[in-house]
Amino acid sequence: MNIGTLFSRHARYRPNHLAVIFENKRLTYFQLNLEINRLSNALLALGITKGEKVATILPNCLELLEIYWATAKIGAVVVPLSTLLRGKAMATLLRDSDTAMIITNSSFVEVLNAIKPKLPAIAHDRYIFTDSATIDGYRGYHALKAAANDHEPDGIEITGEDPFNIMYSSGTTGMPKGIVHTHAIRLAYGTSFAAAYRMTPESITMHAGAIVFNGAFVDMMPTFFSGATYILLPQFSPESYIETIEREKVTHVMVVPSQVIAMLNAPNFSPDALQSLEMILSLGAPLHRRHKEELNRHLPGRFYELYGLTEGFVTVLDKIDYVAKPDSVGVPPPLFEMTILDEKGEETGPGEVGEICGKGPILMPGYYKRPDLTEKAIIDGWLHSGDLGYVDEDGFLYLVDRKKDMIISGGVNVYPRDIEEIVVQHPAVREAAVFGVPHEKWGETPMAAVTLHEPDAVSAPELCTWINERVEAKFQRVADVVIMDDFPRNVAGKTLKREIRKPFWEGLGEQ
Repeated sequence: MNIGTLFSRHARYRPNHLAVIFENKRLTYFQLNLEINRLSNALLALGITKGEKVATILPNCLELLEIYWATAKIGAVVVPLSTLLRGKAMATLLRDSDTAMIITNSSFVEVLNAIKPKLPAIAHDRYIFTDSATIDGYRGYHALKAAANDHEPDGIEITGEDPFNIMYSSGTTGMPKGIVHTHAIRLAYGTSFAAAYRMTPESITMHAGAIVFNGAFVDMMPTFFSGATYILLPQFSPESYIETIEREKVTHVMVVPSQVIAMLNAPNFSPDALQSLEMILSLGAPLHRRHKEELNRHLPGRFYELYGLTEGFVTVLDKIDYVAKPDSVGVPPPLFEMTILDEKGEETGPGEVGEICGKGPILMPGYYKRPDLTEKAIIDGWLHSGDLGYVDEDGFLYLVDRKKDMIISGGVNVYPRDIEEIVVQHPAVREAAVFGVPHEKWGETPMAAVTLHEPDAVSAPELCTWINERVEAKFQRVADVVIMDDFPRNVAGKTLKREIRKPFWEGLGEQ
């Protein structure tokens, strides 16, 4: 079982079908498979063997897609790293992953030269650069490919249990954890999500988030499994995003909440321009009810929501179920299981909040070289999410909050999401993030950060009063409101609530 052979298969049976669009480049499956084969053979010529780790430090580009599937074909393990990493953090992950080769571009020459002495396991000829023939004596990616043949690599036996990648978590404290996904797991991403999204070989998927994050595989794998078309954008811009959907007749898109909000507020937003869409999948963080309703009013019958963990569990709210269960994040796909456990480890009943736990065909074998952390995350075969939720009488999951985001005020559990749902109803508010801040009497108390549609549309004291007049309980009242130009976000566009919260806890030991 080698998921790289998906491209060999499509190249044979769907050779002229458009596989990938990136900027002004358009490759059929036949053309893309040849490029993947050239890189596979170039890596073999450099001595890369089955099981060796190939790290990438690249923005969205065709080269990164080629690397994913070329390493798969030869049984190497890809380690996608964020382009935001620098210095010590980058060296740490490269050592932890046992990286044997780095593929990057010229913008990282100085960074890598500085940390190279800390990476004795990586030979000089295994630093590959994608945008030049030679840089400081390093090898050029395209020159290596040009010298290689385009035949299918053979003689490498790969099973479903062989690792495909190591994805590092964006850990908030301590060392990020390397999450291992096998070929069988990535195949299950393809089959499970293709079915969930009603994807066909004629579907056209568009992706604007950074593909170094696991969320990218949630739409990439079903697209390539189906032999459909994958449009990769360098980055997200709401105006050009809408233009591309209209021009290319895109059918499936996956977005984080901030991108949904940006689209709805884009000057060229038009339901007519987006009529080709069959799926708008929201993931990464809960999308507030107000924004769901606005999206569904303009584009009915297209909204899906996914809740999931890179470690290996998901639920999907289907577009048909959205009407009856708009606040739910859906149900587990076929072959997945879910349970909600209380603090004693006992299963809760409908409506009772507990920790969301799950299992299924995408469950990781473990964290790379960290059996101690794996044992804490997977107990008796169940992945413990660290997220709080409940199921209704029909078994649909409702996400309450992350355990680490929950505010304990005077011994009472306060869920930030409940307050955020109120805050975003104010007509001046664009986005909201609620978090706990220190309080002498109660331990901690809620505070709200917001961005506005228009500067100075409302003052912080006015908004604070407005919120506190509408929350259901006294313990949900916010102590203050801070108005920000924008929220800090990671490369995937997800709001970094911990960065907003950090100044209020500095010096108090809170992480």
